[in-house]
Amino acid sequence: MAAKRITGTIVSNKMQKTVVVEVTRLYKHPRYKKLIRRKKKFYAHCEQEIQEGNKVVIEECRPLSKLKRWRVVEIL
Repeated sequence: MAAKRITGTIVSNKMQKTVVVEVTRLYKHPRYKKLIRRKKKFYAHCEQEIQEGNKVVIEECRPLSKLKRWRVVEIL
């Protein structure tokens, strides 16, 4: 089975080799049929220097630490 890939925006790059990526998704409320925007933060492993605000693609991987289960695949 292929690893999941999601696109998000870098929120923080203050850690060494770790970035925080915020992923926004839209879903429709079951009863009121209104589109709702939900955000979630993922900790991702990244070797290269990336600036805050950049769009990136992250991919699921094995656990690298207590919180890191994703790695940056490409910068958009």
